[in-house]
Amino acid sequence: MRITGHTRVIAHIGYPTHAFKAPMIYNPYFEQAGIDVVVVPMGCQAPNYDSFLRAVFTLENIAGALITMPHKVSTVALLDEVSPAVRIAGSCNAVKRGADGRLVGDMFDGEGFVRGVRRKGMDPRGARVLIVGTGGVGSAIAASFAAAGVAAMSLFDTRTDSAEALAARLRHHYPALQVSTGSNDPAGHDIAVNATPMGMEPGDPLPMDVARLAPSTFVGEVVMRSEMTAFLAAARDRGCRYQIGSDMLFEQIPAYLEFFGLPTTTPDNLRSVAQLAY
Repeated sequence: MRITGHTRVIAHIGYPTHAFKAPMIYNPYFEQAGIDVVVVPMGCQAPNYDSFLRAVFTLENIAGALITMPHKVSTVALLDEVSPAVRIAGSCNAVKRGADGRLVGDMFDGEGFVRGVRRKGMDPRGARVLIVGTGGVGSAIAASFAAAGVAAMSLFDTRTDSAEALAARLRHHYPALQVSTGSNDPAGHDIAVNATPMGMEPGDPLPMDVARLAPSTFVGEVVMRSEMTAFLAAARDRGCRYQIGSDMLFEQIPAYLEFFGLPTTTPDNLRSVAQLAY
């Protein structure tokens, strides 16, 4: 990949950087498509982050920033404008500079998840959704499902205050949405989502009682360490359609590209290009 004086930069900011996957997906795509942009990992620890983010956006050739841990939450207070998804999730993973110089933020974890559900033929409009896990990624998924027009949402977290707080934010932004908390029973739901880390390690408990899943329920996972987690395998055995964790990653990248005003592509092309490159 040739880097020239015309190359624009997308800063990938977080710490530590050794697990960053974005450069291995974006950069092969940019090279294939002839787009003169490069994603650069930038390791920044929390004490320096506020000033670093502002400094990055003084660069004339900055195309945007991808924000990852541990900065997704602290970014929100540094922005001039945020999307409803950011307000509901309380975190942000993409920042760009507007034409007026203002910093604008959005959150695409949930958008990637919902795009994947749609691509697999499941229309979320009017659906009843269960989300287990109301941390950053669960909140983002909830925000995107609400924006997609689901009729009802059940939220469950072992930290009841987290689920209740997310429910209150959803009701504020989407008054017509039916929101309930306190149960992880998937019965009666059209879509069931594991938005917890359960499944990252062998022997982890399942996030819900899969025996209560109807075969018609669409099941989604956010864990990416293994493609077929125990939860997904059990749902598959019930006859459920499902979405693996990495689909959320590849589905959200086109949304990032659109946000940054760059030529977009398909998740299938991104997977293909990344596999060829690495």
